[in-house]
Amino acid sequence: MNAQTAARQTSAPQPPPLPHAKPESIGLSTARLQLLSDAFKREVDKGTLPGATVLVARRGQIGWFDAIGRQSPLAAAPMTQDTLFRIFSMTKPIVSVAIMTLIEDGHFLLSDPVAKFIPEFASQKVGIEHNGELELVPLKRPMTVQDLLRHTSGITYDHTGNGMVQRLYQQSRLRSRKITNAEHAALVASLPLMCQPGAEWNYSRSTDILGRIIEVVSGKSLSAYLAERILAPLQMAETAFHTPEANAGRLAEAFPADPWTGEKIQLFNMLEKPVMESGGGGLVSTTMDYARFSQMLLGGGTLDGVRIIGRKTLELMASNHPAAGVKVDSPLMPPGHGFGLGFAVRTDAGIAPFPGSPGQFFWSGMAGTFFWIDPKEDLFAVFMMQGPGQRQYTRTLVRNGVYAAVE
Repeated sequence: MNAQTAARQTSAPQPPPLPHAKPESIGLSTARLQLLSDAFKREVDKGTLPGATVLVARRGQIGWFDAIGRQSPLAAAPMTQDTLFRIFSMTKPIVSVAIMTLIEDGHFLLSDPVAKFIPEFASQKVGIEHNGELELVPLKRPMTVQDLLRHTSGITYDHTGNGMVQRLYQQSRLRSRKITNAEHAALVASLPLMCQPGAEWNYSRSTDILGRIIEVVSGKSLSAYLAERILAPLQMAETAFHTPEANAGRLAEAFPADPWTGEKIQLFNMLEKPVMESGGGGLVSTTMDYARFSQMLLGGGTLDGVRIIGRKTLELMASNHPAAGVKVDSPLMPPGHGFGLGFAVRTDAGIAPFPGSPGQFFWSGMAGTFFWIDPKEDLFAVFMMQGPGQRQYTRTLVRNGVYAAVE
């Protein structure tokens, strides 16, 4: 470790480390984990990504934690174990756990309509494309909190397609980080749904709406509630909706242009405090912070004797929820998988083009971050990088390498 890296690491508020172990003592192969790191070193040398971190833990102990390449393509600083990343949609599992703590506390039910908390949703319509025009039809049933959690709400994202409803999203202010969570939710409610609630799985701004429900029910900002119920109890001191200027030298950055397509890459400024606290994609975090969240999930809702969520509640979240017949047409939902309450869930040992275990649950972030929990193998992994265009490739690469190391 060079002096610059040592200084940066000692100045950072480090979370309590999870126990470390030699890989072989927890059923992992050192040689094969080294091959995994070597594979990512080759990708760095090829210019696929600036750098990455890989953390693999099993049986409650970290067996591998490697920082590879540089944290930014425009600076010489190496990637380190305490580098800060935009985790984008890996915010969703944290917010999903947070909403379930309110349900456990008896504030409302999964089956409650969203309009109970955000009245603007009571008058929402479904947009049906017909002869080049958008026909608005009434809801067959109200959108529920469970719909938001499992992405069967009918809400969409502006970047997942170019249908007429998505074009309305694109023309709106939904991407602004300068509107409040309340303004964002009202804006989503003013736009038509893609489909009837419960009819289709559409990846969407649903978790942003969950973040607003947390605010309405708790009477606190989303950041305050997350800190109180999840981040502080887990000692995830570096996970927030922005990071202070003092951490400017610890930020992971992507290439200015995608190395495969040449398209310009523009990610949000981690040092800028947003007005919009996006429950769907706004958090900044470190590999170790997210490892603590992951170990809590693998531990059935507890870490270091602190319970965040009930074991049976977590089992419900990590179960497949969309009913038979629900349309699923998305590259985000691999074959042999379903979706729970905030996580994708592996339902079959085969079918998918990568290894894993039935019951495994996971999610990822748009800029390339990825994690999964494998209860069957008592294993979790956290992978961090900033490279939007390479995220599907690197997710499969890290899955292959980690599972090759399982003895």
